[in-house]
Formats: sequence, C-alpha cells, structure tokens
Amino acid sequence: MEATRKKILEDLQEKYTAIGQNADKHLSGLRYAKPMTYWDYIHTDALLNLQIQRTTLPDEMVFIMYHQINELLFKMILWEIEQVAFHENLTTHFFAERLYRISRYFDMLSSSFEIMQEGMEVEQYMKFRDTLTPASGFQSAQYRMIEFASTELINLIDNRFRLTIDRDTPFMHAYDHLYWQAAGKDHKTGEKSTLLQLFEERYLDDFIVFMKTYNTLNLWSKFKSLPEADKADVDLRNAMRHYDHTVNIRWVMAHYNAANKYLESGEETAEATGGSDWKKYMHPRYQRRIFFPDLWSEEELENWGINNLEGYK
Repeated sequence: MEATRKKILEDLQEKYTAIGQNADKHLSGLRYAKPMTYWDYIHTDALLNLQIQRTTLPDEMVFIMYHQINELLFKMILWEIEQVAFHENLTTHFFAERLYRISRYFDMLSSSFEIMQEGMEVEQYMKFRDTLTPASGFQSAQYRMIEFASTELINLIDNRFRLTIDRDTPFMHAYDHLYWQAAGKDHKTGEKSTLLQLFEERYLDDFIVFMKTYNTLNLWSKFKSLPEADKADVDLRNAMRHYDHTVNIRWVMAHYNAANKYLESGEETAEATGGSDWKKYMHPRYQRRIFFPDLWSEEELENWGINNLEGYK
C-alpha cells in the first residue's frame, strides 16, 4: 500500500511538473474539494431543464426529448469519426472497431423511431407541428457534419450536377449543389426557402470550415489512403458496408416511415414543416446517398433503396 501511494505521488509530481505547476498546491486544494456526485458529473439538473414546450400538448414533450437524444447520439458519432480522421497510425482493427461503434449508435437511432411512430397521438402532433414552422430536422447541423466527415463531397452532390464538380471546385460552389439543397429551394426559381436561409445564416461558415477540414480526412478518403492489403481486409470492408447501409438506408427509411405515418394521416398529404418535398428528399432511391460507392456491386448500387441489401453485416 505504501509503495503504491508513493508511486501515485511521484506520478502526480511528474504530471504537474510537465505543465509548470506545483503538485503540492494541487494536492493541498484537494482537501477542500467537494465529493463527486452523479448529478454534478452528468449535470442532471441542467439536462432536465432543456425541454421547453411551445404548446400545452403533452406529446410535444416526447417530440422535443426524442430529438435532443438524437443530437446527443450525433455528437457521439462525430466523436468516433474524429478519432479515425486524426489517427496517426491507423490500423484496420481500430478503423473497423470505431465504425461498428458508430453503426451501433445509428442502429439505436433507427430503432428509436418507433418512439415517435407509436409514441405520439397523430391529432396532437398535427396541432403542435404548426407552431414549429419553419423549423425542421433538416436543420440538424451535426447530421450534415456526419455526412461531410463520412465521405468525399462528390458523393453528397445532387446527381444532376456531379459531372460539373471535381476536387478543384470551390467549396462554396460544391455546398450550393449538395443533394439536400434541393429540399430547401423552389425547384422552379431556385429561390432559397426561409428554412434554408435561416440554416445558412447560423451554420454556413462552420460548414465551409468543416468541409475543408474533412476534405481528405473523411472516412472514405482515409480508407482509400490505406495500403492495398489493408483495403482488402474483410472485417473492415464489412464494417464500411454496414455503416453505409445503416445510415443511408436503414436509418433513413425508419425516419421516412415515421414521417409517413403523420404527414399522410389526414385526408390530404401534409408537407414537412420546412416546406420541402419530403418524400423525394428522404427516400434513398431518389437521393442515392452512398458514402462508399466502390464497396458495392453494380447490382447493389442499381437497387439502392429499393431492396434490402444483404451481406453488409
């Protein structure tokens, strides 16, 4: 016990000396520190006071908390991607292990749509949703960053414009031709909706910086930079395919089916709160979002979003 205590004190001395600090002062301060509690560590009080309703309808609380949980999971996903992106000596094991972590987060996101699909009364939702206009899940900046960090920009460009864009294209021009831009613009005039204008006022500068940062550090670029033997690693390739399918088909379709229940519940099909053509925007067979296109066969690519793809697990 005495030897262990001595080693701990030596390690602390070394730690604080390395940063120009006096270890004795830090140890002295510990005498007056409060004991750690769960609620202080998790900041429970702050977390539980972040749910502020705009209406008196009880199911709005479900809607708010559900989306806040989504954003927390998105943060976890970005945290894992960052570890791969900035890893100096990346191995196939580390790469695959992080991808499976991310896929499990998206598995949780996919299955959790049942909370929205079955956990709110349609009548209540159709009332409180009117108070949310023009806000939309479209405006999740973290989800957009997950896309930027997962694949090369060309794979996020609207299919109609991909032949006109390459690595020499200015980032702002590429941004204006991302697939989801179509959901925020009038397809006849090209005018941006309030939904998109507000989104860009808040996040555009951040997006451009993030796009530049992950231009060569995204998951797809990191994979392609590996030695040929590593790129042939079966476990890594399966992890890549699993992630691609989970995000761009399974999760998207779970979202689509939940939206479909509420937006088509009345006599007429409702539009999304942001005013987008949500069916063509969301369904993978229209947008064909594919992070790692070279890892899929021609038949799998042709049937993307139409049939369930096998062999990705």
